[in-house]
Amino acid sequence: MPASAAAAPARSAAPDPSRSPSPAPAASGIRFDQVSVAYGKHGEHTVLDSFDLTVEPGEVMALLGPSGSGKTTALRTVAGFVEPSAGRVLIGGRDMTGLPPHKRGIGMVVQQYALFPHMKVAENVAFGLKAQKTPRAEIPGRVAEALEMTGMAAYAGRHPRELSGGQQQRVALARALAIRPGVLLLDEPLSALDAQLRSGMLAELARLHRELPDVSILYVTHDQIEALTLADRIAVLDRARLQDCGTPQQLYRRPRTEFTASFVGTANLLPVTVRGGGVEFAGRPLTVPVGDEVAEGAAATLCVRPHLVGLGEPPQADGHRNTLRGTLTEVQWRGATHRLYAAVDGHRVLADVRELRTTPALGDDVTLHFAPEDAVLIPAGLSEGGAPDA
Repeated sequence: MPASAAAAPARSAAPDPSRSPSPAPAASGIRFDQVSVAYGKHGEHTVLDSFDLTVEPGEVMALLGPSGSGKTTALRTVAGFVEPSAGRVLIGGRDMTGLPPHKRGIGMVVQQYALFPHMKVAENVAFGLKAQKTPRAEIPGRVAEALEMTGMAAYAGRHPRELSGGQQQRVALARALAIRPGVLLLDEPLSALDAQLRSGMLAELARLHRELPDVSILYVTHDQIEALTLADRIAVLDRARLQDCGTPQQLYRRPRTEFTASFVGTANLLPVTVRGGGVEFAGRPLTVPVGDEVAEGAAATLCVRPHLVGLGEPPQADGHRNTLRGTLTEVQWRGATHRLYAAVDGHRVLADVRELRTTPALGDDVTLHFAPEDAVLIPAGLSEGGAPDA
């Protein structure tokens, strides 16, 4: 294994890193085998379409996509709360389709935590163990282990109403981990937290993954930063279908589709035509790598990340850089950077520029530049997506 100290909730002493966590059960790893989910009298409303994906044992897989893309439905099919209309869900190689949730041996944390308000922290954490009919003598030790792992051992005797949002989130995690699941499902677990707490909890989740290397984690989010920070791989969904899948670095640096480029980070996407070993944008030639899959004269989309776009004429030593000339339409100060918006031949181009001592005025003519190796060419046939091998 993709919130401030003043705002972070108090914690008990960190768990001893030399302590070996209890091993996860063999039922690890998730397989979506052409899973579809449809609602309506005749199944006319498809919310997940032929979803095919494997989450390896010990892997953190983020499901990333806009609202209504199917990511939460996919997670709920693993949990057993949604029955596929076609396909199978396997956990640890075992077909779980049709098996009730309490028999799947999974841990789950949802957005609102769902803690029982009348139960103390320790009782909340013990709930799943009792539901699984864990021997009574084992329960106190398992509860203590889960609370220590999540930094909540000092709060065992409190009620949820006496805890902050971040602390309640840790209790929900402890309850999910107490059953020692092979699969952990996280459904927007940080969305109810403020930005500072969210950052801290991302670090906590990353630490937990290091302590539980055999547990497969399926993490649903619409937040790019969470996915890039936490995930080993990201599956990008849109309109009920898998659009792309890869490591965070692959999807950010070399997106396969326009949707991936625009949803995983921010991107400049410019329509171009392949000409003479390079491309042509608005009648001007640009030097970019062109693969064998794009034919001469073909339409494509040029992707350049804003932080790779510079302001002004390129230095003479970088004379090979591509230049774009346009008009400045907006400037946003973002602390470490200024984000510049420029209109270039009817298209918006963004540049994230550091340490601007003199900010250009709106309406000024500006020159932008980028290196050929920083551009990615997306063939037109992949602009609308299409599920890759996953």
